Amino acid sequence: MSDWQRLLVPDTPLWEIAVRGTVIYLALFFLLRVLLKRESGSTGMTDLLVIVLIADAAQNAMADDYTSITDGVALVAVIIGWAYLLDLLAYRWPAVARIIQPGSLVLVRDWRMLRRNMRRELVTEDELYAQIRQQGIEHLTDVKEVRMESQGQFSVIPRGGRRSRD
Repeated sequence: MSDWQRLLVPDTPLWEIAVRGTVIYLALFFLLRVLLKRESGSTGMTDLLVIVLIADAAQNAMADDYTSITDGVALVAVIIGWAYLLDLLAYRWPAVARIIQPGSLVLVRDWRMLRRNMRRELVTEDELYAQIRQQGIEHLTDVKEVRMESQGQFSVIPRGGRRSRD
């Protein structure tokens, strides 16, 4: 009977698990949002963060780093709760959405590179040209606008609807 108690009764106070999960989630969320915006590709930053943290929390519970499964489940619940809450806040209040989900950033306007914006996101000319070529556009003069979207993807809008085809 004592083995079941060890597995199911938390050995860490639930409030401590909630505080630890909250601090780690929010710290990683804001650090990743600021530092790695364009590295996330098409996976949302929140999605990536939740997957990593849940995997670690679940692994700790399964590998007996916690002595209670309840500790691991509680931590996973805190992480999912924060992901949901931040999405809900961004949905309800546009001001919060601008902080949590920053808008797109113009990198090219009317075939001119906005170097200050490129420098801000550490986008090189080679990376920019690669993104333009992936859209089937050969020359920068054929580009009306290139934007880096909030999740890190590039949107390329050709001038006058013309697109170069290979």
